[in-house]
Amino acid sequence: MQLRYRFRLYPGAGQRAALARAFGCVRVVYNDALRARETARGQGVPFPKTGELSKRLITEAKKTPERAWLGEVSAVVLQQSLRDLDTAYRNFFDGLKGKRPRMGAPRYKSRKDTRQAIRFTVNARWSITPGHKLRLPKIGDVTVKWSRALPSLPSTVTVVKDSAGRYFASFVVETGPGEVLPKVPPELGIDLGLGHFAVLSDGTKIDSPRFLRRAEKRLKKAQRALSRKEKGSRSRDKARVRVARAHARVADARREFHHRLSTKLIRENQAVAVEDLAVKGLARTRLAESVHDAGWSAFVSMLEYKAARYGRTFIRIGRFEPTSQVCSQCGVQDGPKPLHVRVWTCPACGAVLDRDINAAVNVAKAAGLAVSACRAQVRPGLLPAPRGEAGTHSTPQPQTAR
Repeated sequence: MQLRYRFRLYPGAGQRAALARAFGCVRVVYNDALRARETARGQGVPFPKTGELSKRLITEAKKTPERAWLGEVSAVVLQQSLRDLDTAYRNFFDGLKGKRPRMGAPRYKSRKDTRQAIRFTVNARWSITPGHKLRLPKIGDVTVKWSRALPSLPSTVTVVKDSAGRYFASFVVETGPGEVLPKVPPELGIDLGLGHFAVLSDGTKIDSPRFLRRAEKRLKKAQRALSRKEKGSRSRDKARVRVARAHARVADARREFHHRLSTKLIRENQAVAVEDLAVKGLARTRLAESVHDAGWSAFVSMLEYKAARYGRTFIRIGRFEPTSQVCSQCGVQDGPKPLHVRVWTCPACGAVLDRDINAAVNVAKAAGLAVSACRAQVRPGLLPAPRGEAGTHSTPQPQTAR
């Protein structure tokens, strides 16, 4: 499978200027190609092919005074921008055909976009120098903060500048079968929530870090300072970067939490089951901020690809499974319950059930995992004893007044 590794870059002043030129040239070629195809659509003629666009917008455009500066950057990144446009159109049309979730039509890129990216393939002849720097054509040797070793030789590298002004190198690598972990017996069901980020079928409850909630005071202060700055001024741009960096710290902390937890669960369990949550629907309710702060979709995606990488089993059950309504002891469905009901008693067997742990056990059972209900930390309720077994004597005894 293909994996993406990301490392922090520290380009010098001249290298930042070269990267800015490359970002701008890629944006111009992308917009020119989009304009050419939109013009063809308006005229009712077939879309021009990528090869024709490459010849007209890159090769021939470099010979004109208006686009001569396209020759200052690597031709590979310009070719990749045309492929990105092809991918955008393909995804758009596949969404219309129902082959994938719907997405909007390709749009023009703005020079005011705070996130920029260029991609180098093997044809660009980029390399990692003996001094462990990243050598990029027409940019130079860029310092990289290597946090870990790459498992194999990368096929592509994408240089990204995010909204906070940070630079990253993103490598695509192929991983082999040597990543498979030894088998372990536990199988796990996970119930994701807001009160607790995750509740496991073995009774473990993992608190929600609420990174955004904890950073609200700092974010409000930075955003208030940004709103006071004059539009178009240098001070406003600096304030915007401070806001972006504050949000980046929150996103980085959340991503680190997701990675640590997902890796731990995949390493310690042979099979993991989660419920397919309607995140988009929940994000339109009054709980939207808490839902976005939890980041369930990103966490589930990490579980899925790490399970495939390490030879584990990942199962996603349907969102309409009544996991919170069924008793994990006897299987009787008791109907929906309000959210404030966290503990309930099964009317059939009398078991006292924790709502979240019971749901996690039912998630595992719905996925077909061998998780026993006794792991749900339930306790038997108080039931009336049979008439013949009540008391300490086999026959009723007369009661005396006290």
